[in-house]
Amino acid sequence: MSSLTHSVVLVYSTSHAIRLESLLKRANTPCKLIPVPRHLSSDCGVCVRFDDGNRSVIDRILGQSGLEIQRITPIPG
Repeated sequence: MSSLTHSVVLVYSTSHAIRLESLLKRANTPCKLIPVPRHLSSDCGVCVRFDDGNRSVIDRILGQSGLEIQRITPIPG
């Protein structure tokens, strides 16, 4: 079992999720596009999962990119 905890960035569109993933990968920040967990939203869509240890990088990149997000929330596992 991993000791890492994860969070997801919920965005307003799939294109925003893909753009964020691209920005994070260019910054060598591990992330993964995943379906939005059911307990967070019944809408179809994708979000960006990341290790909580990278939160400061995520915040910096989001601030620089101007991407509008719904929220960042922790997820189990």
